[in-house]
Amino acid sequence: MSRLTNIFLVGPMGVGKTTIAHHLAERLNLTLIDSDHEIEKQTGVTIPWIFEYEGEAGFRKRERAMIAELTALENIILSTGGGVVLSASNRELLQSRGYVIYLHASVEHLLERTAHSHHRPLLQTSDRREKLETLFKERHPLYRQVADVTIETGRRNIRQVVKAVIKHLQKIEQHEKITS
Repeated sequence: MSRLTNIFLVGPMGVGKTTIAHHLAERLNLTLIDSDHEIEKQTGVTIPWIFEYEGEAGFRKRERAMIAELTALENIILSTGGGVVLSASNRELLQSRGYVIYLHASVEHLLERTAHSHHRPLLQTSDRREKLETLFKERHPLYRQVADVTIETGRRNIRQVVKAVIKHLQKIEQHEKITS
């Protein structure tokens, strides 16, 4: 089975993983799943509530269990939370069970995209830029480690990013056909 039957999107908060996953799922005829939404459905509470009452460690424990469950499915496009790569077990499951795409944007772009967001627990701070820079320094190497490909989102709109992802996947599919 080709790893392309499962596409996993990783990247920082605000990069557009959920929106891009929605468009890709439609274009590729895959089932769309968002790991954070699945955690909220399973628990009956929001991610900010989990962070407030269980802390980040409690959330990460729930996230690890959810990633193990979701990556076992087939024919999906999975939008993950920004911190999914912090767990070595998550990274291993993502790499072994699907094709991982790192959606990358600069801290400046992320700051613009999250400026009006009030539902991101890690950004409930007085210095959002500093927090995003710290998260970027910590997570960027992990995103790169787990990813099969990095797609720059930068100033691209959603349509352009989706087109770039699909073009890349078509190249990979063609290469798989040639080598099999």
